[in-house]
Amino acid sequence: MPPSIGQPAPEFTLKDQDQKEIKLSDYKGKKPVVLVFYPLDWSPVCTEEHACMVNDKKQFDDLDAQVLGISVDSVWSHKAYAEKMGIHYPLLADFQPRGAVAAKYGVFLEDKGITGRAISIIDRNGNLAWHKNYDIPVVPDIDEVSKALAGVK
Repeated sequence: MPPSIGQPAPEFTLKDQDQKEIKLSDYKGKKPVVLVFYPLDWSPVCTEEHACMVNDKKQFDDLDAQVLGISVDSVWSHKAYAEKMGIHYPLLADFQPRGAVAAKYGVFLEDKGITGRAISIIDRNGNLAWHKNYDIPVVPDIDEVSKALAGVK
């Protein structure tokens, strides 16, 4: 069960592709966070989704938001994937215990062992401001996410 809109977003600490520990609370009081939950590095739809994020990242930069990608892949997979894709935002390894952070947000697909596709927006105060689940084969509409982000106070 994901947290309700307006409730505190579940805290986490995960390593990114550079082995740096990233905490959600690092951004509290500073900037909103766009959590991009995705099934797997290297899969076709995820690759298309991240290509869109990379190409449209200026929309999120203009809104002073931090984008964080989260999947069950390892730090090493994220490192190679980020380099190949030109990704300059953190890709967080929800690797061990597998999917623990995704489960806190209600998006871990335990039967498949992967993260579902979803986007959550966390406001500057650390509260869940917006959340949408997507079907696995669907690339999220980045403009829709950007508009939702613009509406977050």
